[in-house]
Amino acid sequence: MRRILFLSLLITVFATDRSVAQDFTFSQFYEQPLLRNPALAGLFTGDLRISMAYRDQWGSVTVPFRTTSLSIEHKIPVGNNHDVLTVGSQMSMDGAGDIRLKRTQLLPAINFHKSLNEERDTYLSIAFMGGPVASQFDASQLKFGDQFLNGAYNANNASSQTITNSSYSYWDLSTGLCFSTVFNNNTKFYMAAGISHITKPTIRSSTTTQADFLAPRLMFNIGVNVKAGDNGHVIAFGDYYSQHGNRQLLGGLLYGIDVSRFDDEEPATSFYIGSFLRWNDAVIPVVKMNFDHLSIGVSYDVNISKLKTVSNWRGGLELTASYSGFLKIRNSTLDRVRCVKF
Repeated sequence: MRRILFLSLLITVFATDRSVAQDFTFSQFYEQPLLRNPALAGLFTGDLRISMAYRDQWGSVTVPFRTTSLSIEHKIPVGNNHDVLTVGSQMSMDGAGDIRLKRTQLLPAINFHKSLNEERDTYLSIAFMGGPVASQFDASQLKFGDQFLNGAYNANNASSQTITNSSYSYWDLSTGLCFSTVFNNNTKFYMAAGISHITKPTIRSSTTTQADFLAPRLMFNIGVNVKAGDNGHVIAFGDYYSQHGNRQLLGGLLYGIDVSRFDDEEPATSFYIGSFLRWNDAVIPVVKMNFDHLSIGVSYDVNISKLKTVSNWRGGLELTASYSGFLKIRNSTLDRVRCVKF
């Protein structure tokens, strides 16, 4: 029992440290573009996209860690030079482990796409995203070593550890650049770079009066969408992050086939299958279905990290859903031949 409590606390502390040193991420990271890089906002065919994600992990080891995310993007034509403006917002809530560490953020975003070519969809995008972030945890759920006597935990045993506060909040800001283009109407490509937490927001530790800061995170992103035959698609994504001495690499691909398509102007019903890898952490099989404007994805983390001995290779289930399409309103990009898309 003590071993389980120790492991639960270890994972929770690790998650708490990540709130200071590293950010959470999704296995289907490509479904939450604003979390990857605000400069990826608006890279879709249509005027409006609403994306949701839900993640449940480490249920085989401790109290499950649950993360929920919602993003909204709306594209607006600007001027007469095929330029586009994307406005959006990223909302998320992260709940971690035994101490119920919660982090809630609401981050409005704006992304300007400058057309670089009169003949094809080539854009340079610059974006900013920022807003309030609040975090809290249940201090009554903490268990310290000096509360264990003769191998047994007793909540009535006083601890020498001092908890000065159980919540904090700060304002966050991110920025990014993205280059996107289309080759021969068959291949769509983008690459992006950005930095988050550029103001190094201050976070006050719960056990000391000293203030810590949230380290800036460097991010590099890439995406490729290639037609494979008359009805097939190969889509590949890759992300690399570096933050406070920690590095994370994610990548993989999906193969999709159009089950039905009425014409080239309307989205098809498609089925995708693929796999991704989070380096030194998890192998992630993915299944995805597109129904006209609606997309649904399911993935599961097969844990390959050092924790696999305890987790029995089990990581986390993730569900995603998104809607994208054109708005039947005046000045919609539906009336324009060209737009930013992927």
